[in-house]
Amino acid sequence: MILKNYITIIVAAIVILWPFTIDAAGEDEEDVYFILMGEADQAINDKNYAEAAARLKDAINVRPDAASNVLLMSNLGMVYSAMGQDSLALATLDKAHQIAPSMVTVILNRARIRLKMGDDARAYDDFAKVIALDSLDATARYYHGMIALYGGDLGTAGRDFEVLRDSDPDGFDTKVAMANYYALMRNDAEAIKYYKSLIGIDPAVEFYSGLAGCYLAIGDLSAASETIADGMKLYPRDPELYYYRAWLNRDRFRLDDAHSDARIAIGLGADSRKVGMLFKK
Repeated sequence: MILKNYITIIVAAIVILWPFTIDAAGEDEEDVYFILMGEADQAINDKNYAEAAARLKDAINVRPDAASNVLLMSNLGMVYSAMGQDSLALATLDKAHQIAPSMVTVILNRARIRLKMGDDARAYDDFAKVIALDSLDATARYYHGMIALYGGDLGTAGRDFEVLRDSDPDGFDTKVAMANYYALMRNDAEAIKYYKSLIGIDPAVEFYSGLAGCYLAIGDLSAASETIADGMKLYPRDPELYYYRAWLNRDRFRLDDAHSDARIAIGLGADSRKVGMLFKK
């Protein structure tokens, strides 16, 4: 019933951004530095990341001492990640961090790459660094809280999510965080509100699974059945939905159907141990 694929969702939030604006007033409009930056920007928009990387490096080489290069390096790191070169991305962001150790954008980007690479502990530390620099940074609070939540540190997660909820009560990330938090805290009624809202925004399979699990936890089998059926219309081969339907059929004492759904769930990749627990006395 909990959003198991939170890492996937977090990594999906990685985007190539130009997190700064350079005021070119008074600069030569033909300045090659700005031309190269513009070309890199266009290449990023076109998802031509090899071209973007080349133009960013060219711009940095044109003005190797420019203060804005640290931000170009940050973008270059994210471009490398988009190209699947995460080790190079991390090395680039490490270098940018050495130049500007208090720059939030650089630390956030490095944390995202570390999370993508499965280095949750160091990603968590980076998000903590951002929070120390800016306690209201919603992005850092979300990621930091989600890692804490699934690491079992509910206190830290609760504090992070409280800040997130206060600063952006209607934000998508806030709803994801609160749905997962309340589900883990066994406050299914509150989790249900958030999952229903999330499905209205983004009908992702994880939200259907989360909502179904909460309904099953409180014994609302009718609502669980409807949620699972709606989810299966969109995701007919999702193992989690079959798992929850097995749970539903078990609670309805349709044991043959429950075992059938359990076998399908396992065949589609569900954890056999978790599925087996449905039938433990």
